[in-house]
Amino acid sequence: MPSTAPRPDATYFIVMNAGSGHSETELRRSTIQQVFDGAGRRCHLELVEDPAGLEEQARALAARAMAEEGILVAAGGDGTINTVAHQAVLAGCPFGVLPQGTFNYFGRTHGIPEDLAEAVYALLRAKLRTVQVGLLNNKIFLVNASVGLYPKLLEERELDKRHYGRSRLVAFFSAIKIALRPHRHLRITLELDGKERRLRTTTLFVGNNRLQLEQVGMRDGLIEAVEDGQLVGIAPRPMGKLGLLRLLIQGLRGRLGQDEEVEAFAFKRLTVRTPAVYGRKRMKVAADGEVSRMTMPLEFRVLEGRLHLLAQGPSRKEARPVSGEAEALS
Repeated sequence: MPSTAPRPDATYFIVMNAGSGHSETELRRSTIQQVFDGAGRRCHLELVEDPAGLEEQARALAARAMAEEGILVAAGGDGTINTVAHQAVLAGCPFGVLPQGTFNYFGRTHGIPEDLAEAVYALLRAKLRTVQVGLLNNKIFLVNASVGLYPKLLEERELDKRHYGRSRLVAFFSAIKIALRPHRHLRITLELDGKERRLRTTTLFVGNNRLQLEQVGMRDGLIEAVEDGQLVGIAPRPMGKLGLLRLLIQGLRGRLGQDEEVEAFAFKRLTVRTPAVYGRKRMKVAADGEVSRMTMPLEFRVLEGRLHLLAQGPSRKEARPVSGEAEALS
C-alpha cells in the first residue's frame, strides 16, 4: 500500500488509557485537545478508566472510524496500543499512536515522538503505510510475544510498578528478582518450516520489533528479518540462576545475539506444542506486555499488510531498493 495522506477533514477517534493519576490524565487530555483545536482538526477522545473496558471501547470507536472514514488512535503504553491496534486490524480502519508507556518500542521504531504534544503534531502530518503484525493464536502483537519465564517477569514487573512507579530501572530490578527465583524449564516441540524439533528452554521469546532486537544485540540478518516479512524466535538453553543473570546482563550490554547459550532464528509460521505427559491444555503467554492463558497448541505467524499505520516518512524497508515482489502469505 503506497503512503497516502488521510482526508484533511477526517475525525480522529482517540482511545486514551487513564494512566496513573487524575492530574496527569487531565494534562494529557488537554494537551491533545489543544493541539487538535489549534490545527483546526476534529477529534473525539474517550478516556478509559477501567482497563477491563478498553477492548469494548476500542471496538466501538473502530466501528465509528470505519463508518465515518475516520482514524482510530491509541494513547497509552504498549498494552493499550496492542488492544486498540487489534480492533483496527479487525475493522480495517487507519490507525495512529500517541505513545505514553515505559519503553514505547512500537512508537519509537516508527519515528513517533515520545513527547505527547509532538506526537500529536506528528500524527496530523503523518501518512498511511502498512506495517506487519505478529499473530499468536487469535491475538496480534506489535512488539513481542512469549511463553515460559518471560510472562512471569512481566507479571512481577506490573506488581513492582504499582509499588515503585513506572520506570526502566524498576523493570530491570523486576527481571533480576525473577532470574534469582527457582524456575522450571520448558519442554516444547516446535514445528518450523515443515520440520519438527524438540527444545528445552527457560522461555521462548518471539520478536517483531527492529529496535528491541537491535538493543539486545541480535545478529544483523535477524534484525532485518522483521522488515522482510518474518518474526524472530529467541530461546535460551536451560540454565540456572547465575546463567540467567549473565544473560540478562548480556542483553543490557547489547550482546545477547553473540551468546552461545542463546538460539535465535527467523520464521513466518511456528507451532509450539508441549509433551502429552504435561497434560497442559492452556499455557500462560504474553503479548506486548499483556499476560493471559491460551489453549495449546500455540501458533505464531506473520500478518503482512493488515495494519494501516499513520507515521512520518517511509519505513526502512520501503526506503531501500528491493529486487523482487514480496512473497504473498497464505
